[in-house]
Amino acid sequence: QIRFEREDIVRTASQMNRPLSAAEEERLARLYDKKVESFLDAGHGACWMKRDNIARIVAEALLHFDGQRYWLHAWSVMPNHVHVVMEPIADHKLSDILHSWKSFTAKAANKILRRKGEFWQPESYDHLIRDQEDLNHAVAYVLSNPIKAGLYAWKWVGRVRDGGRRSG
Repeated sequence: QIRFEREDIVRTASQMNRPLSAAEEERLARLYDKKVESFLDAGHGACWMKRDNIARIVAEALLHFDGQRYWLHAWSVMPNHVHVVMEPIADHKLSDILHSWKSFTAKAANKILRRKGEFWQPESYDHLIRDQEDLNHAVAYVLSNPIKAGLYAWKWVGRVRDGGRRSG
């Protein structure tokens, strides 16, 4: 239902041969933020990363190129999704970093799970950090997400940077 509503908004603007309006962009963000996050935090869908061996693969992949391709500020590997606050360095593109994480972890996890096929959803939610306050909010959100989802002793969460921005 969420995917249909999002596609309908984009399709309508496309059929009218116009870019998305500010209200449509905001609606798309709200659809993702509230509905999808509540769905994910409730533990719906495949929860492969509830297994320590799978969560470890993802966490180690996030940490692997920290300081080389990106500055990793905070992360949480949830049972069915991942949150990351990071800053690409120099010419490294967000799309390339995400592809690298998803490709490596999907192959490694699927091998352990003895399965084939999609491991990650094809689309991700990106948020541009606008200032220090926004960065602090994003880091706090990521670090508190396990508790919000009822995972009180969750070990797959971490803070790498203190919230201070670095330039690449």
